[in-house]
Amino acid sequence: MRPRSSMDRALVFGTRGCGFESCRGRKNMNLKKYYPKRDPWSHKGQFGYVLIVAGSKRYSGSPIFNGIAALRSGADLITIVGPKRAMDIAASFLPDIITYPLDDELKLKHVPKILDLAKNFHSLIIGCGLNRSKETYQAIRKIIKNINLPMVIDAEAIRAIAQEKNIIKEKRALLTPHTEEFRILTGERVKPEVEERKEKVKRWANNLKTVILLKGHIDVISDGKKVLLNKTGSSFMTKGGFGDTLTGICGALLARGIKPLEAAQVASYINGRAGELASKKYGEGVLASDIFEFIPEVISAHSSIGRAVAS
Repeated sequence: MRPRSSMDRALVFGTRGCGFESCRGRKNMNLKKYYPKRDPWSHKGQFGYVLIVAGSKRYSGSPIFNGIAALRSGADLITIVGPKRAMDIAASFLPDIITYPLDDELKLKHVPKILDLAKNFHSLIIGCGLNRSKETYQAIRKIIKNINLPMVIDAEAIRAIAQEKNIIKEKRALLTPHTEEFRILTGERVKPEVEERKEKVKRWANNLKTVILLKGHIDVISDGKKVLLNKTGSSFMTKGGFGDTLTGICGALLARGIKPLEAAQVASYINGRAGELASKKYGEGVLASDIFEFIPEVISAHSSIGRAVAS
């Protein structure tokens, strides 16, 4: 593990590093704090309801990746809001997915209903697969301004807030950009060089008073004070959808009441490790949907849960 800078206070975790300062070895990331043994009298709602605003007439996969990843990460219930075509596909994919179809791409006229829906949820995911248009961006910004839930902002929502960055400063927000979205948000390009990424992510997280998870071969995460690195993942995870699954895991953790910085580091570990397992099984043919099988396996292996055994 690379020496830790006192200036950056960087923590390195993953299968090529460690999860927390106390973590040692390849598979010792401890998730017990986030996935403790459940009380036998646990009930629906204790582990989070996630509202997902995602999808478009063209992109129906993103909301499915968000939703199933959130459910596989322990969320009790998810509801996806998006255009009817995408919602019909999502609803037919799994009966566990609840949908609220819109009569068109996300527009300003839909915002009041989404704000009303949000009153019954514990976290918000917004951005994945949404339409790239001026009015959709206006609707995204209005939703973010008027919802006080902890939220994951990704994809088109990052592009939308780039035009009005201050709206996230008082929010419990977690941004998950890739390098191009980071450039659009900040105006700065990033190279495949970890030290430069650490500096820029930390500076911009501080400027925006938010948490940023910059995705890459090594994920760089910061709240403007700490800098965390995640080294789990695989070079096979280049298929579309792996960023959406990460966002879904983040949303599930936020819905449990986990703070954005911790949610980002735990989600990046789980997503990357599950991706490693899926890549080991499928290699070049791995799909983002293959990760659904391995998310619970990673959580069980690193927490108090274990697998249920029939009596």
